[in-house]
Amino acid sequence: MATSLAATNESIVREFLEVLSAGDVAAVVERFHDDGSWRVSGPLAMLSGNYSRQELGPLLRGLTTLYEHGTLRITPLAMIAQGDSVAVEAESHAKLRNGKVHSNPYHFVFELDQGRIKRVIEYMDAQPLA
Repeated sequence: MATSLAATNESIVREFLEVLSAGDVAAVVERFHDDGSWRVSGPLAMLSGNYSRQELGPLLRGLTTLYEHGTLRITPLAMIAQGDSVAVEAESHAKLRNGKVHSNPYHFVFELDQGRIKRVIEYMDAQPLA
């Protein structure tokens, strides 16, 4: 039986979130399309904005320094895939180096192009990070 494009893309996104949660920055960037981008919504001066594939690595490496184990675990709760788009409801969890626990709800919209991440739009509750 042939696998649908939506199911394939959902699987790619699920695996991408595992790699991201493992803190493997090089593997995350490798999965991005050459013209890929990541947009973080919200008013956070040091985080919100648009990032190209080239800017993503330095951003993620900087963020890993905040976490006790160098990684923020993102757990998908629900996914809806249609064609090259995958919407993900997720939650995060990490112990910060300052001893606090960071947990946050997320909504991601992934756009894929031939099996690579073309665009991510990240929506989160910015209040816990402010």
